[in-house]
Amino acid sequence: MANMNRRNFLRSGAATGFLAGTGVLSTLTSGKAFAANTSGYKALVCIFLKGGMDHADTVIPRDQASYDLLNSARPGLHGAYGVGSGSSSRDRANLLALNPTNAASFGSRQFGLPEQLSGLQEIFEAGDLAIVGNVGPLIEPMTRSDLTRVGAQLPPRLFSHNDQQSTWMSLGVEGAQYGWGGAFADAALRADSSLNPRYAMVSAGPNDVFLSGKEGRQFTTSAGGAQGVTLVDQPYVLGGESRFNAARDLLDEYVSQTGYGETNLFARDFARQSGNGVINSRAYDAALEASTPITTPFPATSIGSQLRSVANTINIQDQLDSNRQVFYVFMGGFDTHSGQTNTLPGLQTALSEAISAFRTAMITQGTWNDVTLFTMSEFGRTTIDNGDGTDHGWGGHHFVTGGSVAGKQVYGDIPTPDLNGQSFTSTHGRLIPKVSVEQYAATLGSWFGLDSGELAAALPNLSNFSQKDLGFLGGSTT
Repeated sequence: MANMNRRNFLRSGAATGFLAGTGVLSTLTSGKAFAANTSGYKALVCIFLKGGMDHADTVIPRDQASYDLLNSARPGLHGAYGVGSGSSSRDRANLLALNPTNAASFGSRQFGLPEQLSGLQEIFEAGDLAIVGNVGPLIEPMTRSDLTRVGAQLPPRLFSHNDQQSTWMSLGVEGAQYGWGGAFADAALRADSSLNPRYAMVSAGPNDVFLSGKEGRQFTTSAGGAQGVTLVDQPYVLGGESRFNAARDLLDEYVSQTGYGETNLFARDFARQSGNGVINSRAYDAALEASTPITTPFPATSIGSQLRSVANTINIQDQLDSNRQVFYVFMGGFDTHSGQTNTLPGLQTALSEAISAFRTAMITQGTWNDVTLFTMSEFGRTTIDNGDGTDHGWGGHHFVTGGSVAGKQVYGDIPTPDLNGQSFTSTHGRLIPKVSVEQYAATLGSWFGLDSGELAAALPNLSNFSQKDLGFLGGSTT
């Protein structure tokens, strides 16, 4: 495998769209000592649900009083679901019961998942999945009365898709340079120079800011392998006949920059980086080809394909010399202003089936205890419907699963859907987050191996919250 020269990359600062997906190193930071624990193998897997997942149509109250409150707030949506027919997946009697071990914390309240999330309900009941309720962007703790308080600090550009996606991923609005997933991988790379930076940040989806770091760049892969060079890797482009082999070899030499003799420092470094990107992709594919294939069947969906790619990469982490990895995948379609009954159930089925398959694959290859998968979404949705859909909200509920997760518990808060309460905005019933994105991230980062100083550097508003670790990975709950 090709090794990158960090000093040359620092001099050039070049980063094209292709290079961003090939694991090329970026700038060096200072020589400060870092203390991240990088022993053993650990991986974080982020599933971003783009569009804003409706939390109240995902984790649904099952106790009669709370269910009636939600039903009264959503007459149009529940009518479109056929609630009351006895056959609706949103009928109270048809919800899949959750039996959290901390049920006493919620008094007589009960929760359930729709049947489309049956796989997640099974994982929850098995103790490998936790629900973190009412998570969202916060600068400081907030209630309804705080919203009108002079000097209250609110996250900028709330309810904007692009800005809140960026805020969840990077703690800054659209245009932010670095994500906290990248920052976590950076901390591991700084702490252990033996780690391979080329495959520390792996995207099986788009090139989003979540994996943007200072020490490394995202490596992009798919179910078919690493991102390649179509002109070289696909014979049909130049022609499949042997008479085109010479042209193909010359093109291969060009894109790999073998023996490139340019005297200009910038051009030479750019060429080296581009060539190493090609080499790194091929090294990845070679490791994949030499490995024992994963036999777990994954659903033939986009999220299923992406998680299969993640599973393949984890399967070859020994060959890649990567014992700390952060992965990113995504699902779209959650912006359900209308027709929610026609779209959300299918999305939930796809999500549940893909996560279930991923868990099976991790258990089969003996890495389930080393992997934590979690969901994110730019916001939840309004508790009040707008007919057969919902509008942009703020806080939302999320899933965390893995062999190290202190599962079968509900963390954070799932408020009773009483729209007059302090947990909701005065209009539209938007959940005011109880748990900040940074508390959520810090709990994940602590398990990943970061110490308190590294977490504080990656998550600048964490100090505003008394509880730094939510406890869903066995850490402190104070």
